[in-house]
Amino acid sequence: MKSTITTVALAAIVAAGTAAVPASAATAKAAPTRCHTADLKAGFATGDDAKPEKGRTGKQTQAFIWFTNKSNRTCTLSGFAGVDMVGAQRPDGTWSLVRSAKRPTKITLGRGDTADFSIDLLPVARSTPQKEKFVPATFLVTPPNETKHFTLKWPFGGQILKQDGATHPGTYLNPVGQ
Repeated sequence: MKSTITTVALAAIVAAGTAAVPASAATAKAAPTRCHTADLKAGFATGDDAKPEKGRTGKQTQAFIWFTNKSNRTCTLSGFAGVDMVGAQRPDGTWSLVRSAKRPTKITLGRGDTADFSIDLLPVARSTPQKEKFVPATFLVTPPNETKHFTLKWPFGGQILKQDGATHPGTYLNPVGQ
């Protein structure tokens, strides 16, 4: 009964030429939707403080990949990117990185805002047998919940301990924002 009276009252106000609308009837601003690959650009963080320490053989180091919102709208990222490392050597093939146990959070990106994520890497010594080395060439990076990827050239050189079949490898990725 109340909604019928409210509807009739609003119709009478509009018919009278008054644009008054009760606050309860105002439309709320829509929340931002997720970022799509076309909304973003991506790359490796290459500053001196962002470069992996390749000389830390037997100890993990990190590389960082960023996403910047290039669209005219605000959007969100939540979860893990998909990352496939493509090797420079014929036997390397492609290595799909596993996810860490960290819990993702939602990141809101306005136009021009950037969020990144880290990849934990396990470098190897020069003395490690070649069959145990993975030499990265390119990374296929897919934003969370997307199917189209960016192809990024690996800018750091070096080699990673090949553990593409390991249950708990020393090379893995973290969620966006971590």
